[in-house]
Amino acid sequence: MSATAQAPENRLARETSPYLLQHARNPVDWYPWGPEALARAKAEDRPIFLSVGYSACHWCHVMERESFEDPAIARLMNEHFVNVKVDREERPDVDEIYMKAVQAMSGSGGWPMSVFLTPDLEPFYGGTYFPPRSLYGRPGFPQVLSALAKAWREDRASLAQRARTLAAHIADEGRARAGGELDPAVLEASRLALVGQLDPRWGGFGDAPKFPHAIDLRLLLRHALRTGDAAARHAALLSLQRMAEGGIHDQLGGGFHRYSVDERWLVPHFEKMLYDNALLVPAYLEAWLVTGDARHAEVARRACDWALREMRTPDGGFASSQDADSEGEEGRFFVWDLRELEAELGPKLAHEAAEWFGVTVEGNFEHGKSVLWRHEPAEQVAQRLGVPLADLERRLREATAKLWAARERRVKPATDDKVLASWNGLMISGLAAAHQVLDEPRYLEAARGAARWILAGMRQPDGRLFTTSRHGRAHLNAYLDDYAFTIQGLIDLYESDFDARWIREALALDALVLDRFQDEDGSCFTTARDHERLIARLKAPHDGALPSGNGVQALNLLRLAELTGRRDLAERAERAIRSLAGLVNRFPQAFSALLLAVDWLAAGPREVVLAGDPASAEVRELLRAVRTTYAPQRVVALADSGADRELLPLLADKAPGPVGARAYVCRNWSCGAPLDDPRSLRAVLAQRAPNH
Repeated sequence: MSATAQAPENRLARETSPYLLQHARNPVDWYPWGPEALARAKAEDRPIFLSVGYSACHWCHVMERESFEDPAIARLMNEHFVNVKVDREERPDVDEIYMKAVQAMSGSGGWPMSVFLTPDLEPFYGGTYFPPRSLYGRPGFPQVLSALAKAWREDRASLAQRARTLAAHIADEGRARAGGELDPAVLEASRLALVGQLDPRWGGFGDAPKFPHAIDLRLLLRHALRTGDAAARHAALLSLQRMAEGGIHDQLGGGFHRYSVDERWLVPHFEKMLYDNALLVPAYLEAWLVTGDARHAEVARRACDWALREMRTPDGGFASSQDADSEGEEGRFFVWDLRELEAELGPKLAHEAAEWFGVTVEGNFEHGKSVLWRHEPAEQVAQRLGVPLADLERRLREATAKLWAARERRVKPATDDKVLASWNGLMISGLAAAHQVLDEPRYLEAARGAARWILAGMRQPDGRLFTTSRHGRAHLNAYLDDYAFTIQGLIDLYESDFDARWIREALALDALVLDRFQDEDGSCFTTARDHERLIARLKAPHDGALPSGNGVQALNLLRLAELTGRRDLAERAERAIRSLAGLVNRFPQAFSALLLAVDWLAAGPREVVLAGDPASAEVRELLRAVRTTYAPQRVVALADSGADRELLPLLADKAPGPVGARAYVCRNWSCGAPLDDPRSLRAVLAQRAPNH
């Protein structure tokens, strides 16, 4: 047993976050963020050391091993600071505020985030990873601690002034107004910006490191639909293809790692995040609808299967992430060398697998190991090996199954099994979309299970949500993203099984957004009005690793308005868009989630109502026609004997017709002729709006 495992527990042992629990036996006198730590800092007039990270963060683990488990460094920390550890996934509000501070002080940011605060929570020094000793021009953590402790004793006034100035700047950003009228050409500006940033060889945007940017890719497909622009279509499809071929895509187990450290999507940062996969599933499904290329559908299917296989928790929710490290090494679980291939496959099949997956003697990663990737077309590999393509593909399916089974015997990366409402909302959407497009009941049932858990196990008595739960214990008030992403998932669930309960729940959650988050200008704050008071209340209007909650909620309101006929919801969405118009006009590429709502308005969304018994073959065929046609600016509802026509007035007077199933397609308060056959329905849905 290690010395750390034998050490006494600190206060983090009472937390639910696996990330905080990982530090529960550090010799550091850690506090979770909360009144106890803040009161001690004020009472003893001590500065606060705030350390922010997350469970799957490789360098967070490194800094823990090097510094937080070191008794001498821990003594320095305990003597001079009140030490607070935060899981950024549980406290995105704290993370966002102090990341802005670190970026302002150092010009960059990342995790682990290390910030030093006054007892009034104002930041005066910050950075990311600090090594245990000075190295390559980066100060060692003990030197940083000693210097800041001395400055706190001897130069308090200047530190406090710097902290007040920075805190005021961050607070002013949260109060800034950016309203106005949206430039009519903003969608075109977005298209040009995204296409202009494309890496023409490897796809994606810009140079290394590369992130998936799923919302940007989905918006590009809509740009292509709206304008007929081949360049926008190519940018999205090339990026999705290259990612699927790359090492960022788990070639054996499905799903995607967080990002690529190089421009080729070859070597990933190996953690797997639930939200990345949840966002990429609809992107690949839409690519399949656009192209008919089954490879895109297969990528989406394998990502869903990974989530169901490895991320589902006993309560029905989905875990947050899988670690980058196993056995103390980043990527160890995922990489291979030629010797390992031969041991599992035999010489001949190992040689073919090495050619197929780019495994070489020297390796493409560290220590002669290789990340598996599809570096060249299958036809070229077959030609070089001198074997028929069909035979090679059959043998490689066998090899993939064997390698995956062998990998399952390795020591797996740890899973952060806390359930976040926001990320689960995204996964509900992804699974609902996969059910609709791929006609897979398992995905629908998993999406329902996650929704039921959020609405029951993560809800407070007054209807508000908690943001996180683990092993049945939910806590911490939810943020805008929790509400917006869950509402989106509930709307997608309704369009999957047509249970009106999901719309009623979505409207109930939206009422809380209106009451607790919405500003007078129409946009929403990240935190509720009665949230813990921090040095700033921010809005986070632009997209980051996650789509903007403001953008997602704007589209939610537009979709709910179409389904319920409530004009007030659409007016709120339009106000929210106008409230951010000044920023969107200047930086359209940073607001793709919001521009999905703008695109919705520009298209003139369609209401598709299917009438009849959902169990009948006729209704199922019409529904299949809707779900396999790329027509993203639409809502779909079902008028059957049990439908709630009061909640969903668009269902009124929609009858099945003489064949027992009928489709009604409406736009701008006008409906076309009823349609009784799938072919006619596809043709109508494929028509572009007159203003497109």
